[in-house]
Amino acid sequence: MINSKPRIALFIGVICISIFPVIVKLNATSGLVSAFYRMAIAAIFVVPFAIFTKQLKWYDTKTMLMLVLCGICFGSDIAVWNYAIQGSSATQATLLTNLAPVWVGIGSYLFLKTKPAINFWIGTIFAIVGMIVLIGIEVFIDMSFDLPFIFGILSGLLYATYILMSKKVLEQLSIISFMSYSLIVSTIFLAIINYSLKIPFTGFGWYGWGTLLIQGIVCQLIAWLLISYATKNMRATRVSLTLLSQAVLAALLAWYFLDEAITYQMLIGGAIILLGIGITFIEKPLLNK
Repeated sequence: MINSKPRIALFIGVICISIFPVIVKLNATSGLVSAFYRMAIAAIFVVPFAIFTKQLKWYDTKTMLMLVLCGICFGSDIAVWNYAIQGSSATQATLLTNLAPVWVGIGSYLFLKTKPAINFWIGTIFAIVGMIVLIGIEVFIDMSFDLPFIFGILSGLLYATYILMSKKVLEQLSIISFMSYSLIVSTIFLAIINYSLKIPFTGFGWYGWGTLLIQGIVCQLIAWLLISYATKNMRATRVSLTLLSQAVLAALLAWYFLDEAITYQMLIGGAIILLGIGITFIEKPLLNK
């Protein structure tokens, strides 16, 4: 039962972050200020708790530098992902962002002691094939490399980098301590970006503030407490590939709330993605060396 806790946490965390693209697509606020408030609102809850429980400590220079990089990387990821969502569709932007498992697998192979097993690569192939089926191969053939598309890819690279760095840092810190520093840095970084671009921080109305609260509390605070717990106790590659399932949930939510079309092709693609994720959880190698 103990071993199942990280998996359950990861499953609930995926559900929480899957509603994020739909909320951003509502365009109640700009993407950049939305990213700022997502970090800031979560920080309001986490940082005081960390101070009260004495988990906000000063670490060695290398660790503090990694925490700063994690915060900047995650804040940048959310900002560019928001732009990709608002500039295309919630489904497409989520799919492009969730190419992260490919980058995580390569990064793990190059930088982490725990190398991806053969089942990870098999699962990744299935997941990528599923993504192609889901979005349609003709889209990949004819897709123009506009800014939302480029930002979607960039978000995936930033996402993968964050997962790899956070895995290293979480080996030394508590989840609350890690999240506190990450949120503080992300909030300050995004505040500077918004201020520099003269993007207003107010004037959204109750509807806009409501979406920001959901993003901050559900999509950031709850989701990433659970995902950070899973990351601390599971392989980085497995976490990243499981997060790919949010593309399926986001597509369903976008269909229901935003009237984004969903077809049998998308359902088949989603099933292949889930199959790929399932393969990574199989301990026995599917192929012998």
